[in-house]
Amino acid sequence: MKLAIIPARGGSKRIPRKNIRPFHGRPIIGWSIEAAKRSGLFDLIVVSTDDEEIAGIALQEGAEVPFMRPADLADDQSSSDAVVAHAIATLRSQGLRFEDVCCIYATAPLLTVEALREGSRLLTMRGHGFVVPVTGFEYPIQRALRRKDDGTLDMFHPEHMNTRSQDLEEAYHDAGQFYWGKADAFLQDLPMFTENSISIRLPRYLVQDIDTPEDWQRAELIFSVLKAGGILP
Repeated sequence: MKLAIIPARGGSKRIPRKNIRPFHGRPIIGWSIEAAKRSGLFDLIVVSTDDEEIAGIALQEGAEVPFMRPADLADDQSSSDAVVAHAIATLRSQGLRFEDVCCIYATAPLLTVEALREGSRLLTMRGHGFVVPVTGFEYPIQRALRRKDDGTLDMFHPEHMNTRSQDLEEAYHDAGQFYWGKADAFLQDLPMFTENSISIRLPRYLVQDIDTPEDWQRAELIFSVLKAGGILP
């Protein structure tokens, strides 16, 4: 059996009420719930929240809220892995057991059904504890600059001052949309960005972290283009 867990606490600060803020005509969490539903993968889609308003919207969007998240897992220091492990353990105490679990972020409107399905396929086929979507940095990280308080610059890696971009190893970052994992891997708190995981490479145009108002505006623009092009429904 397969479980989707969508963490959505109420106390976001940089973008207040971020998890239910309207995004292209619906609360942003609705897009994550819809992608999970449209994938046809999950026996249960659960939103883990400490917030009654978020819980109500999650139910309206078609997810389940079989428990409320405790306060000690709803602050700035709470990790997604701990939230998922709590959800798995709580559901087990209610007699529900799942082998494959997908943590889907509430602010992932660019998430595609195809990516979720590929993650599920790899988790089954490869036998790793986790499947993690990644994307490449737009610019070589070895050429990154440090901007000082007085506006002057220096390089983090000055040894690459004259290295051609095509000669530098490509670097990747977490796409921040979802993680597939075996239930026991979450419960054992295994490290994720290691050989415990197999990765999926997503194109950069499908990835946008949303932490600031500028990120939000960029995500809305990308969503409009992808929807017009038929890439998103």
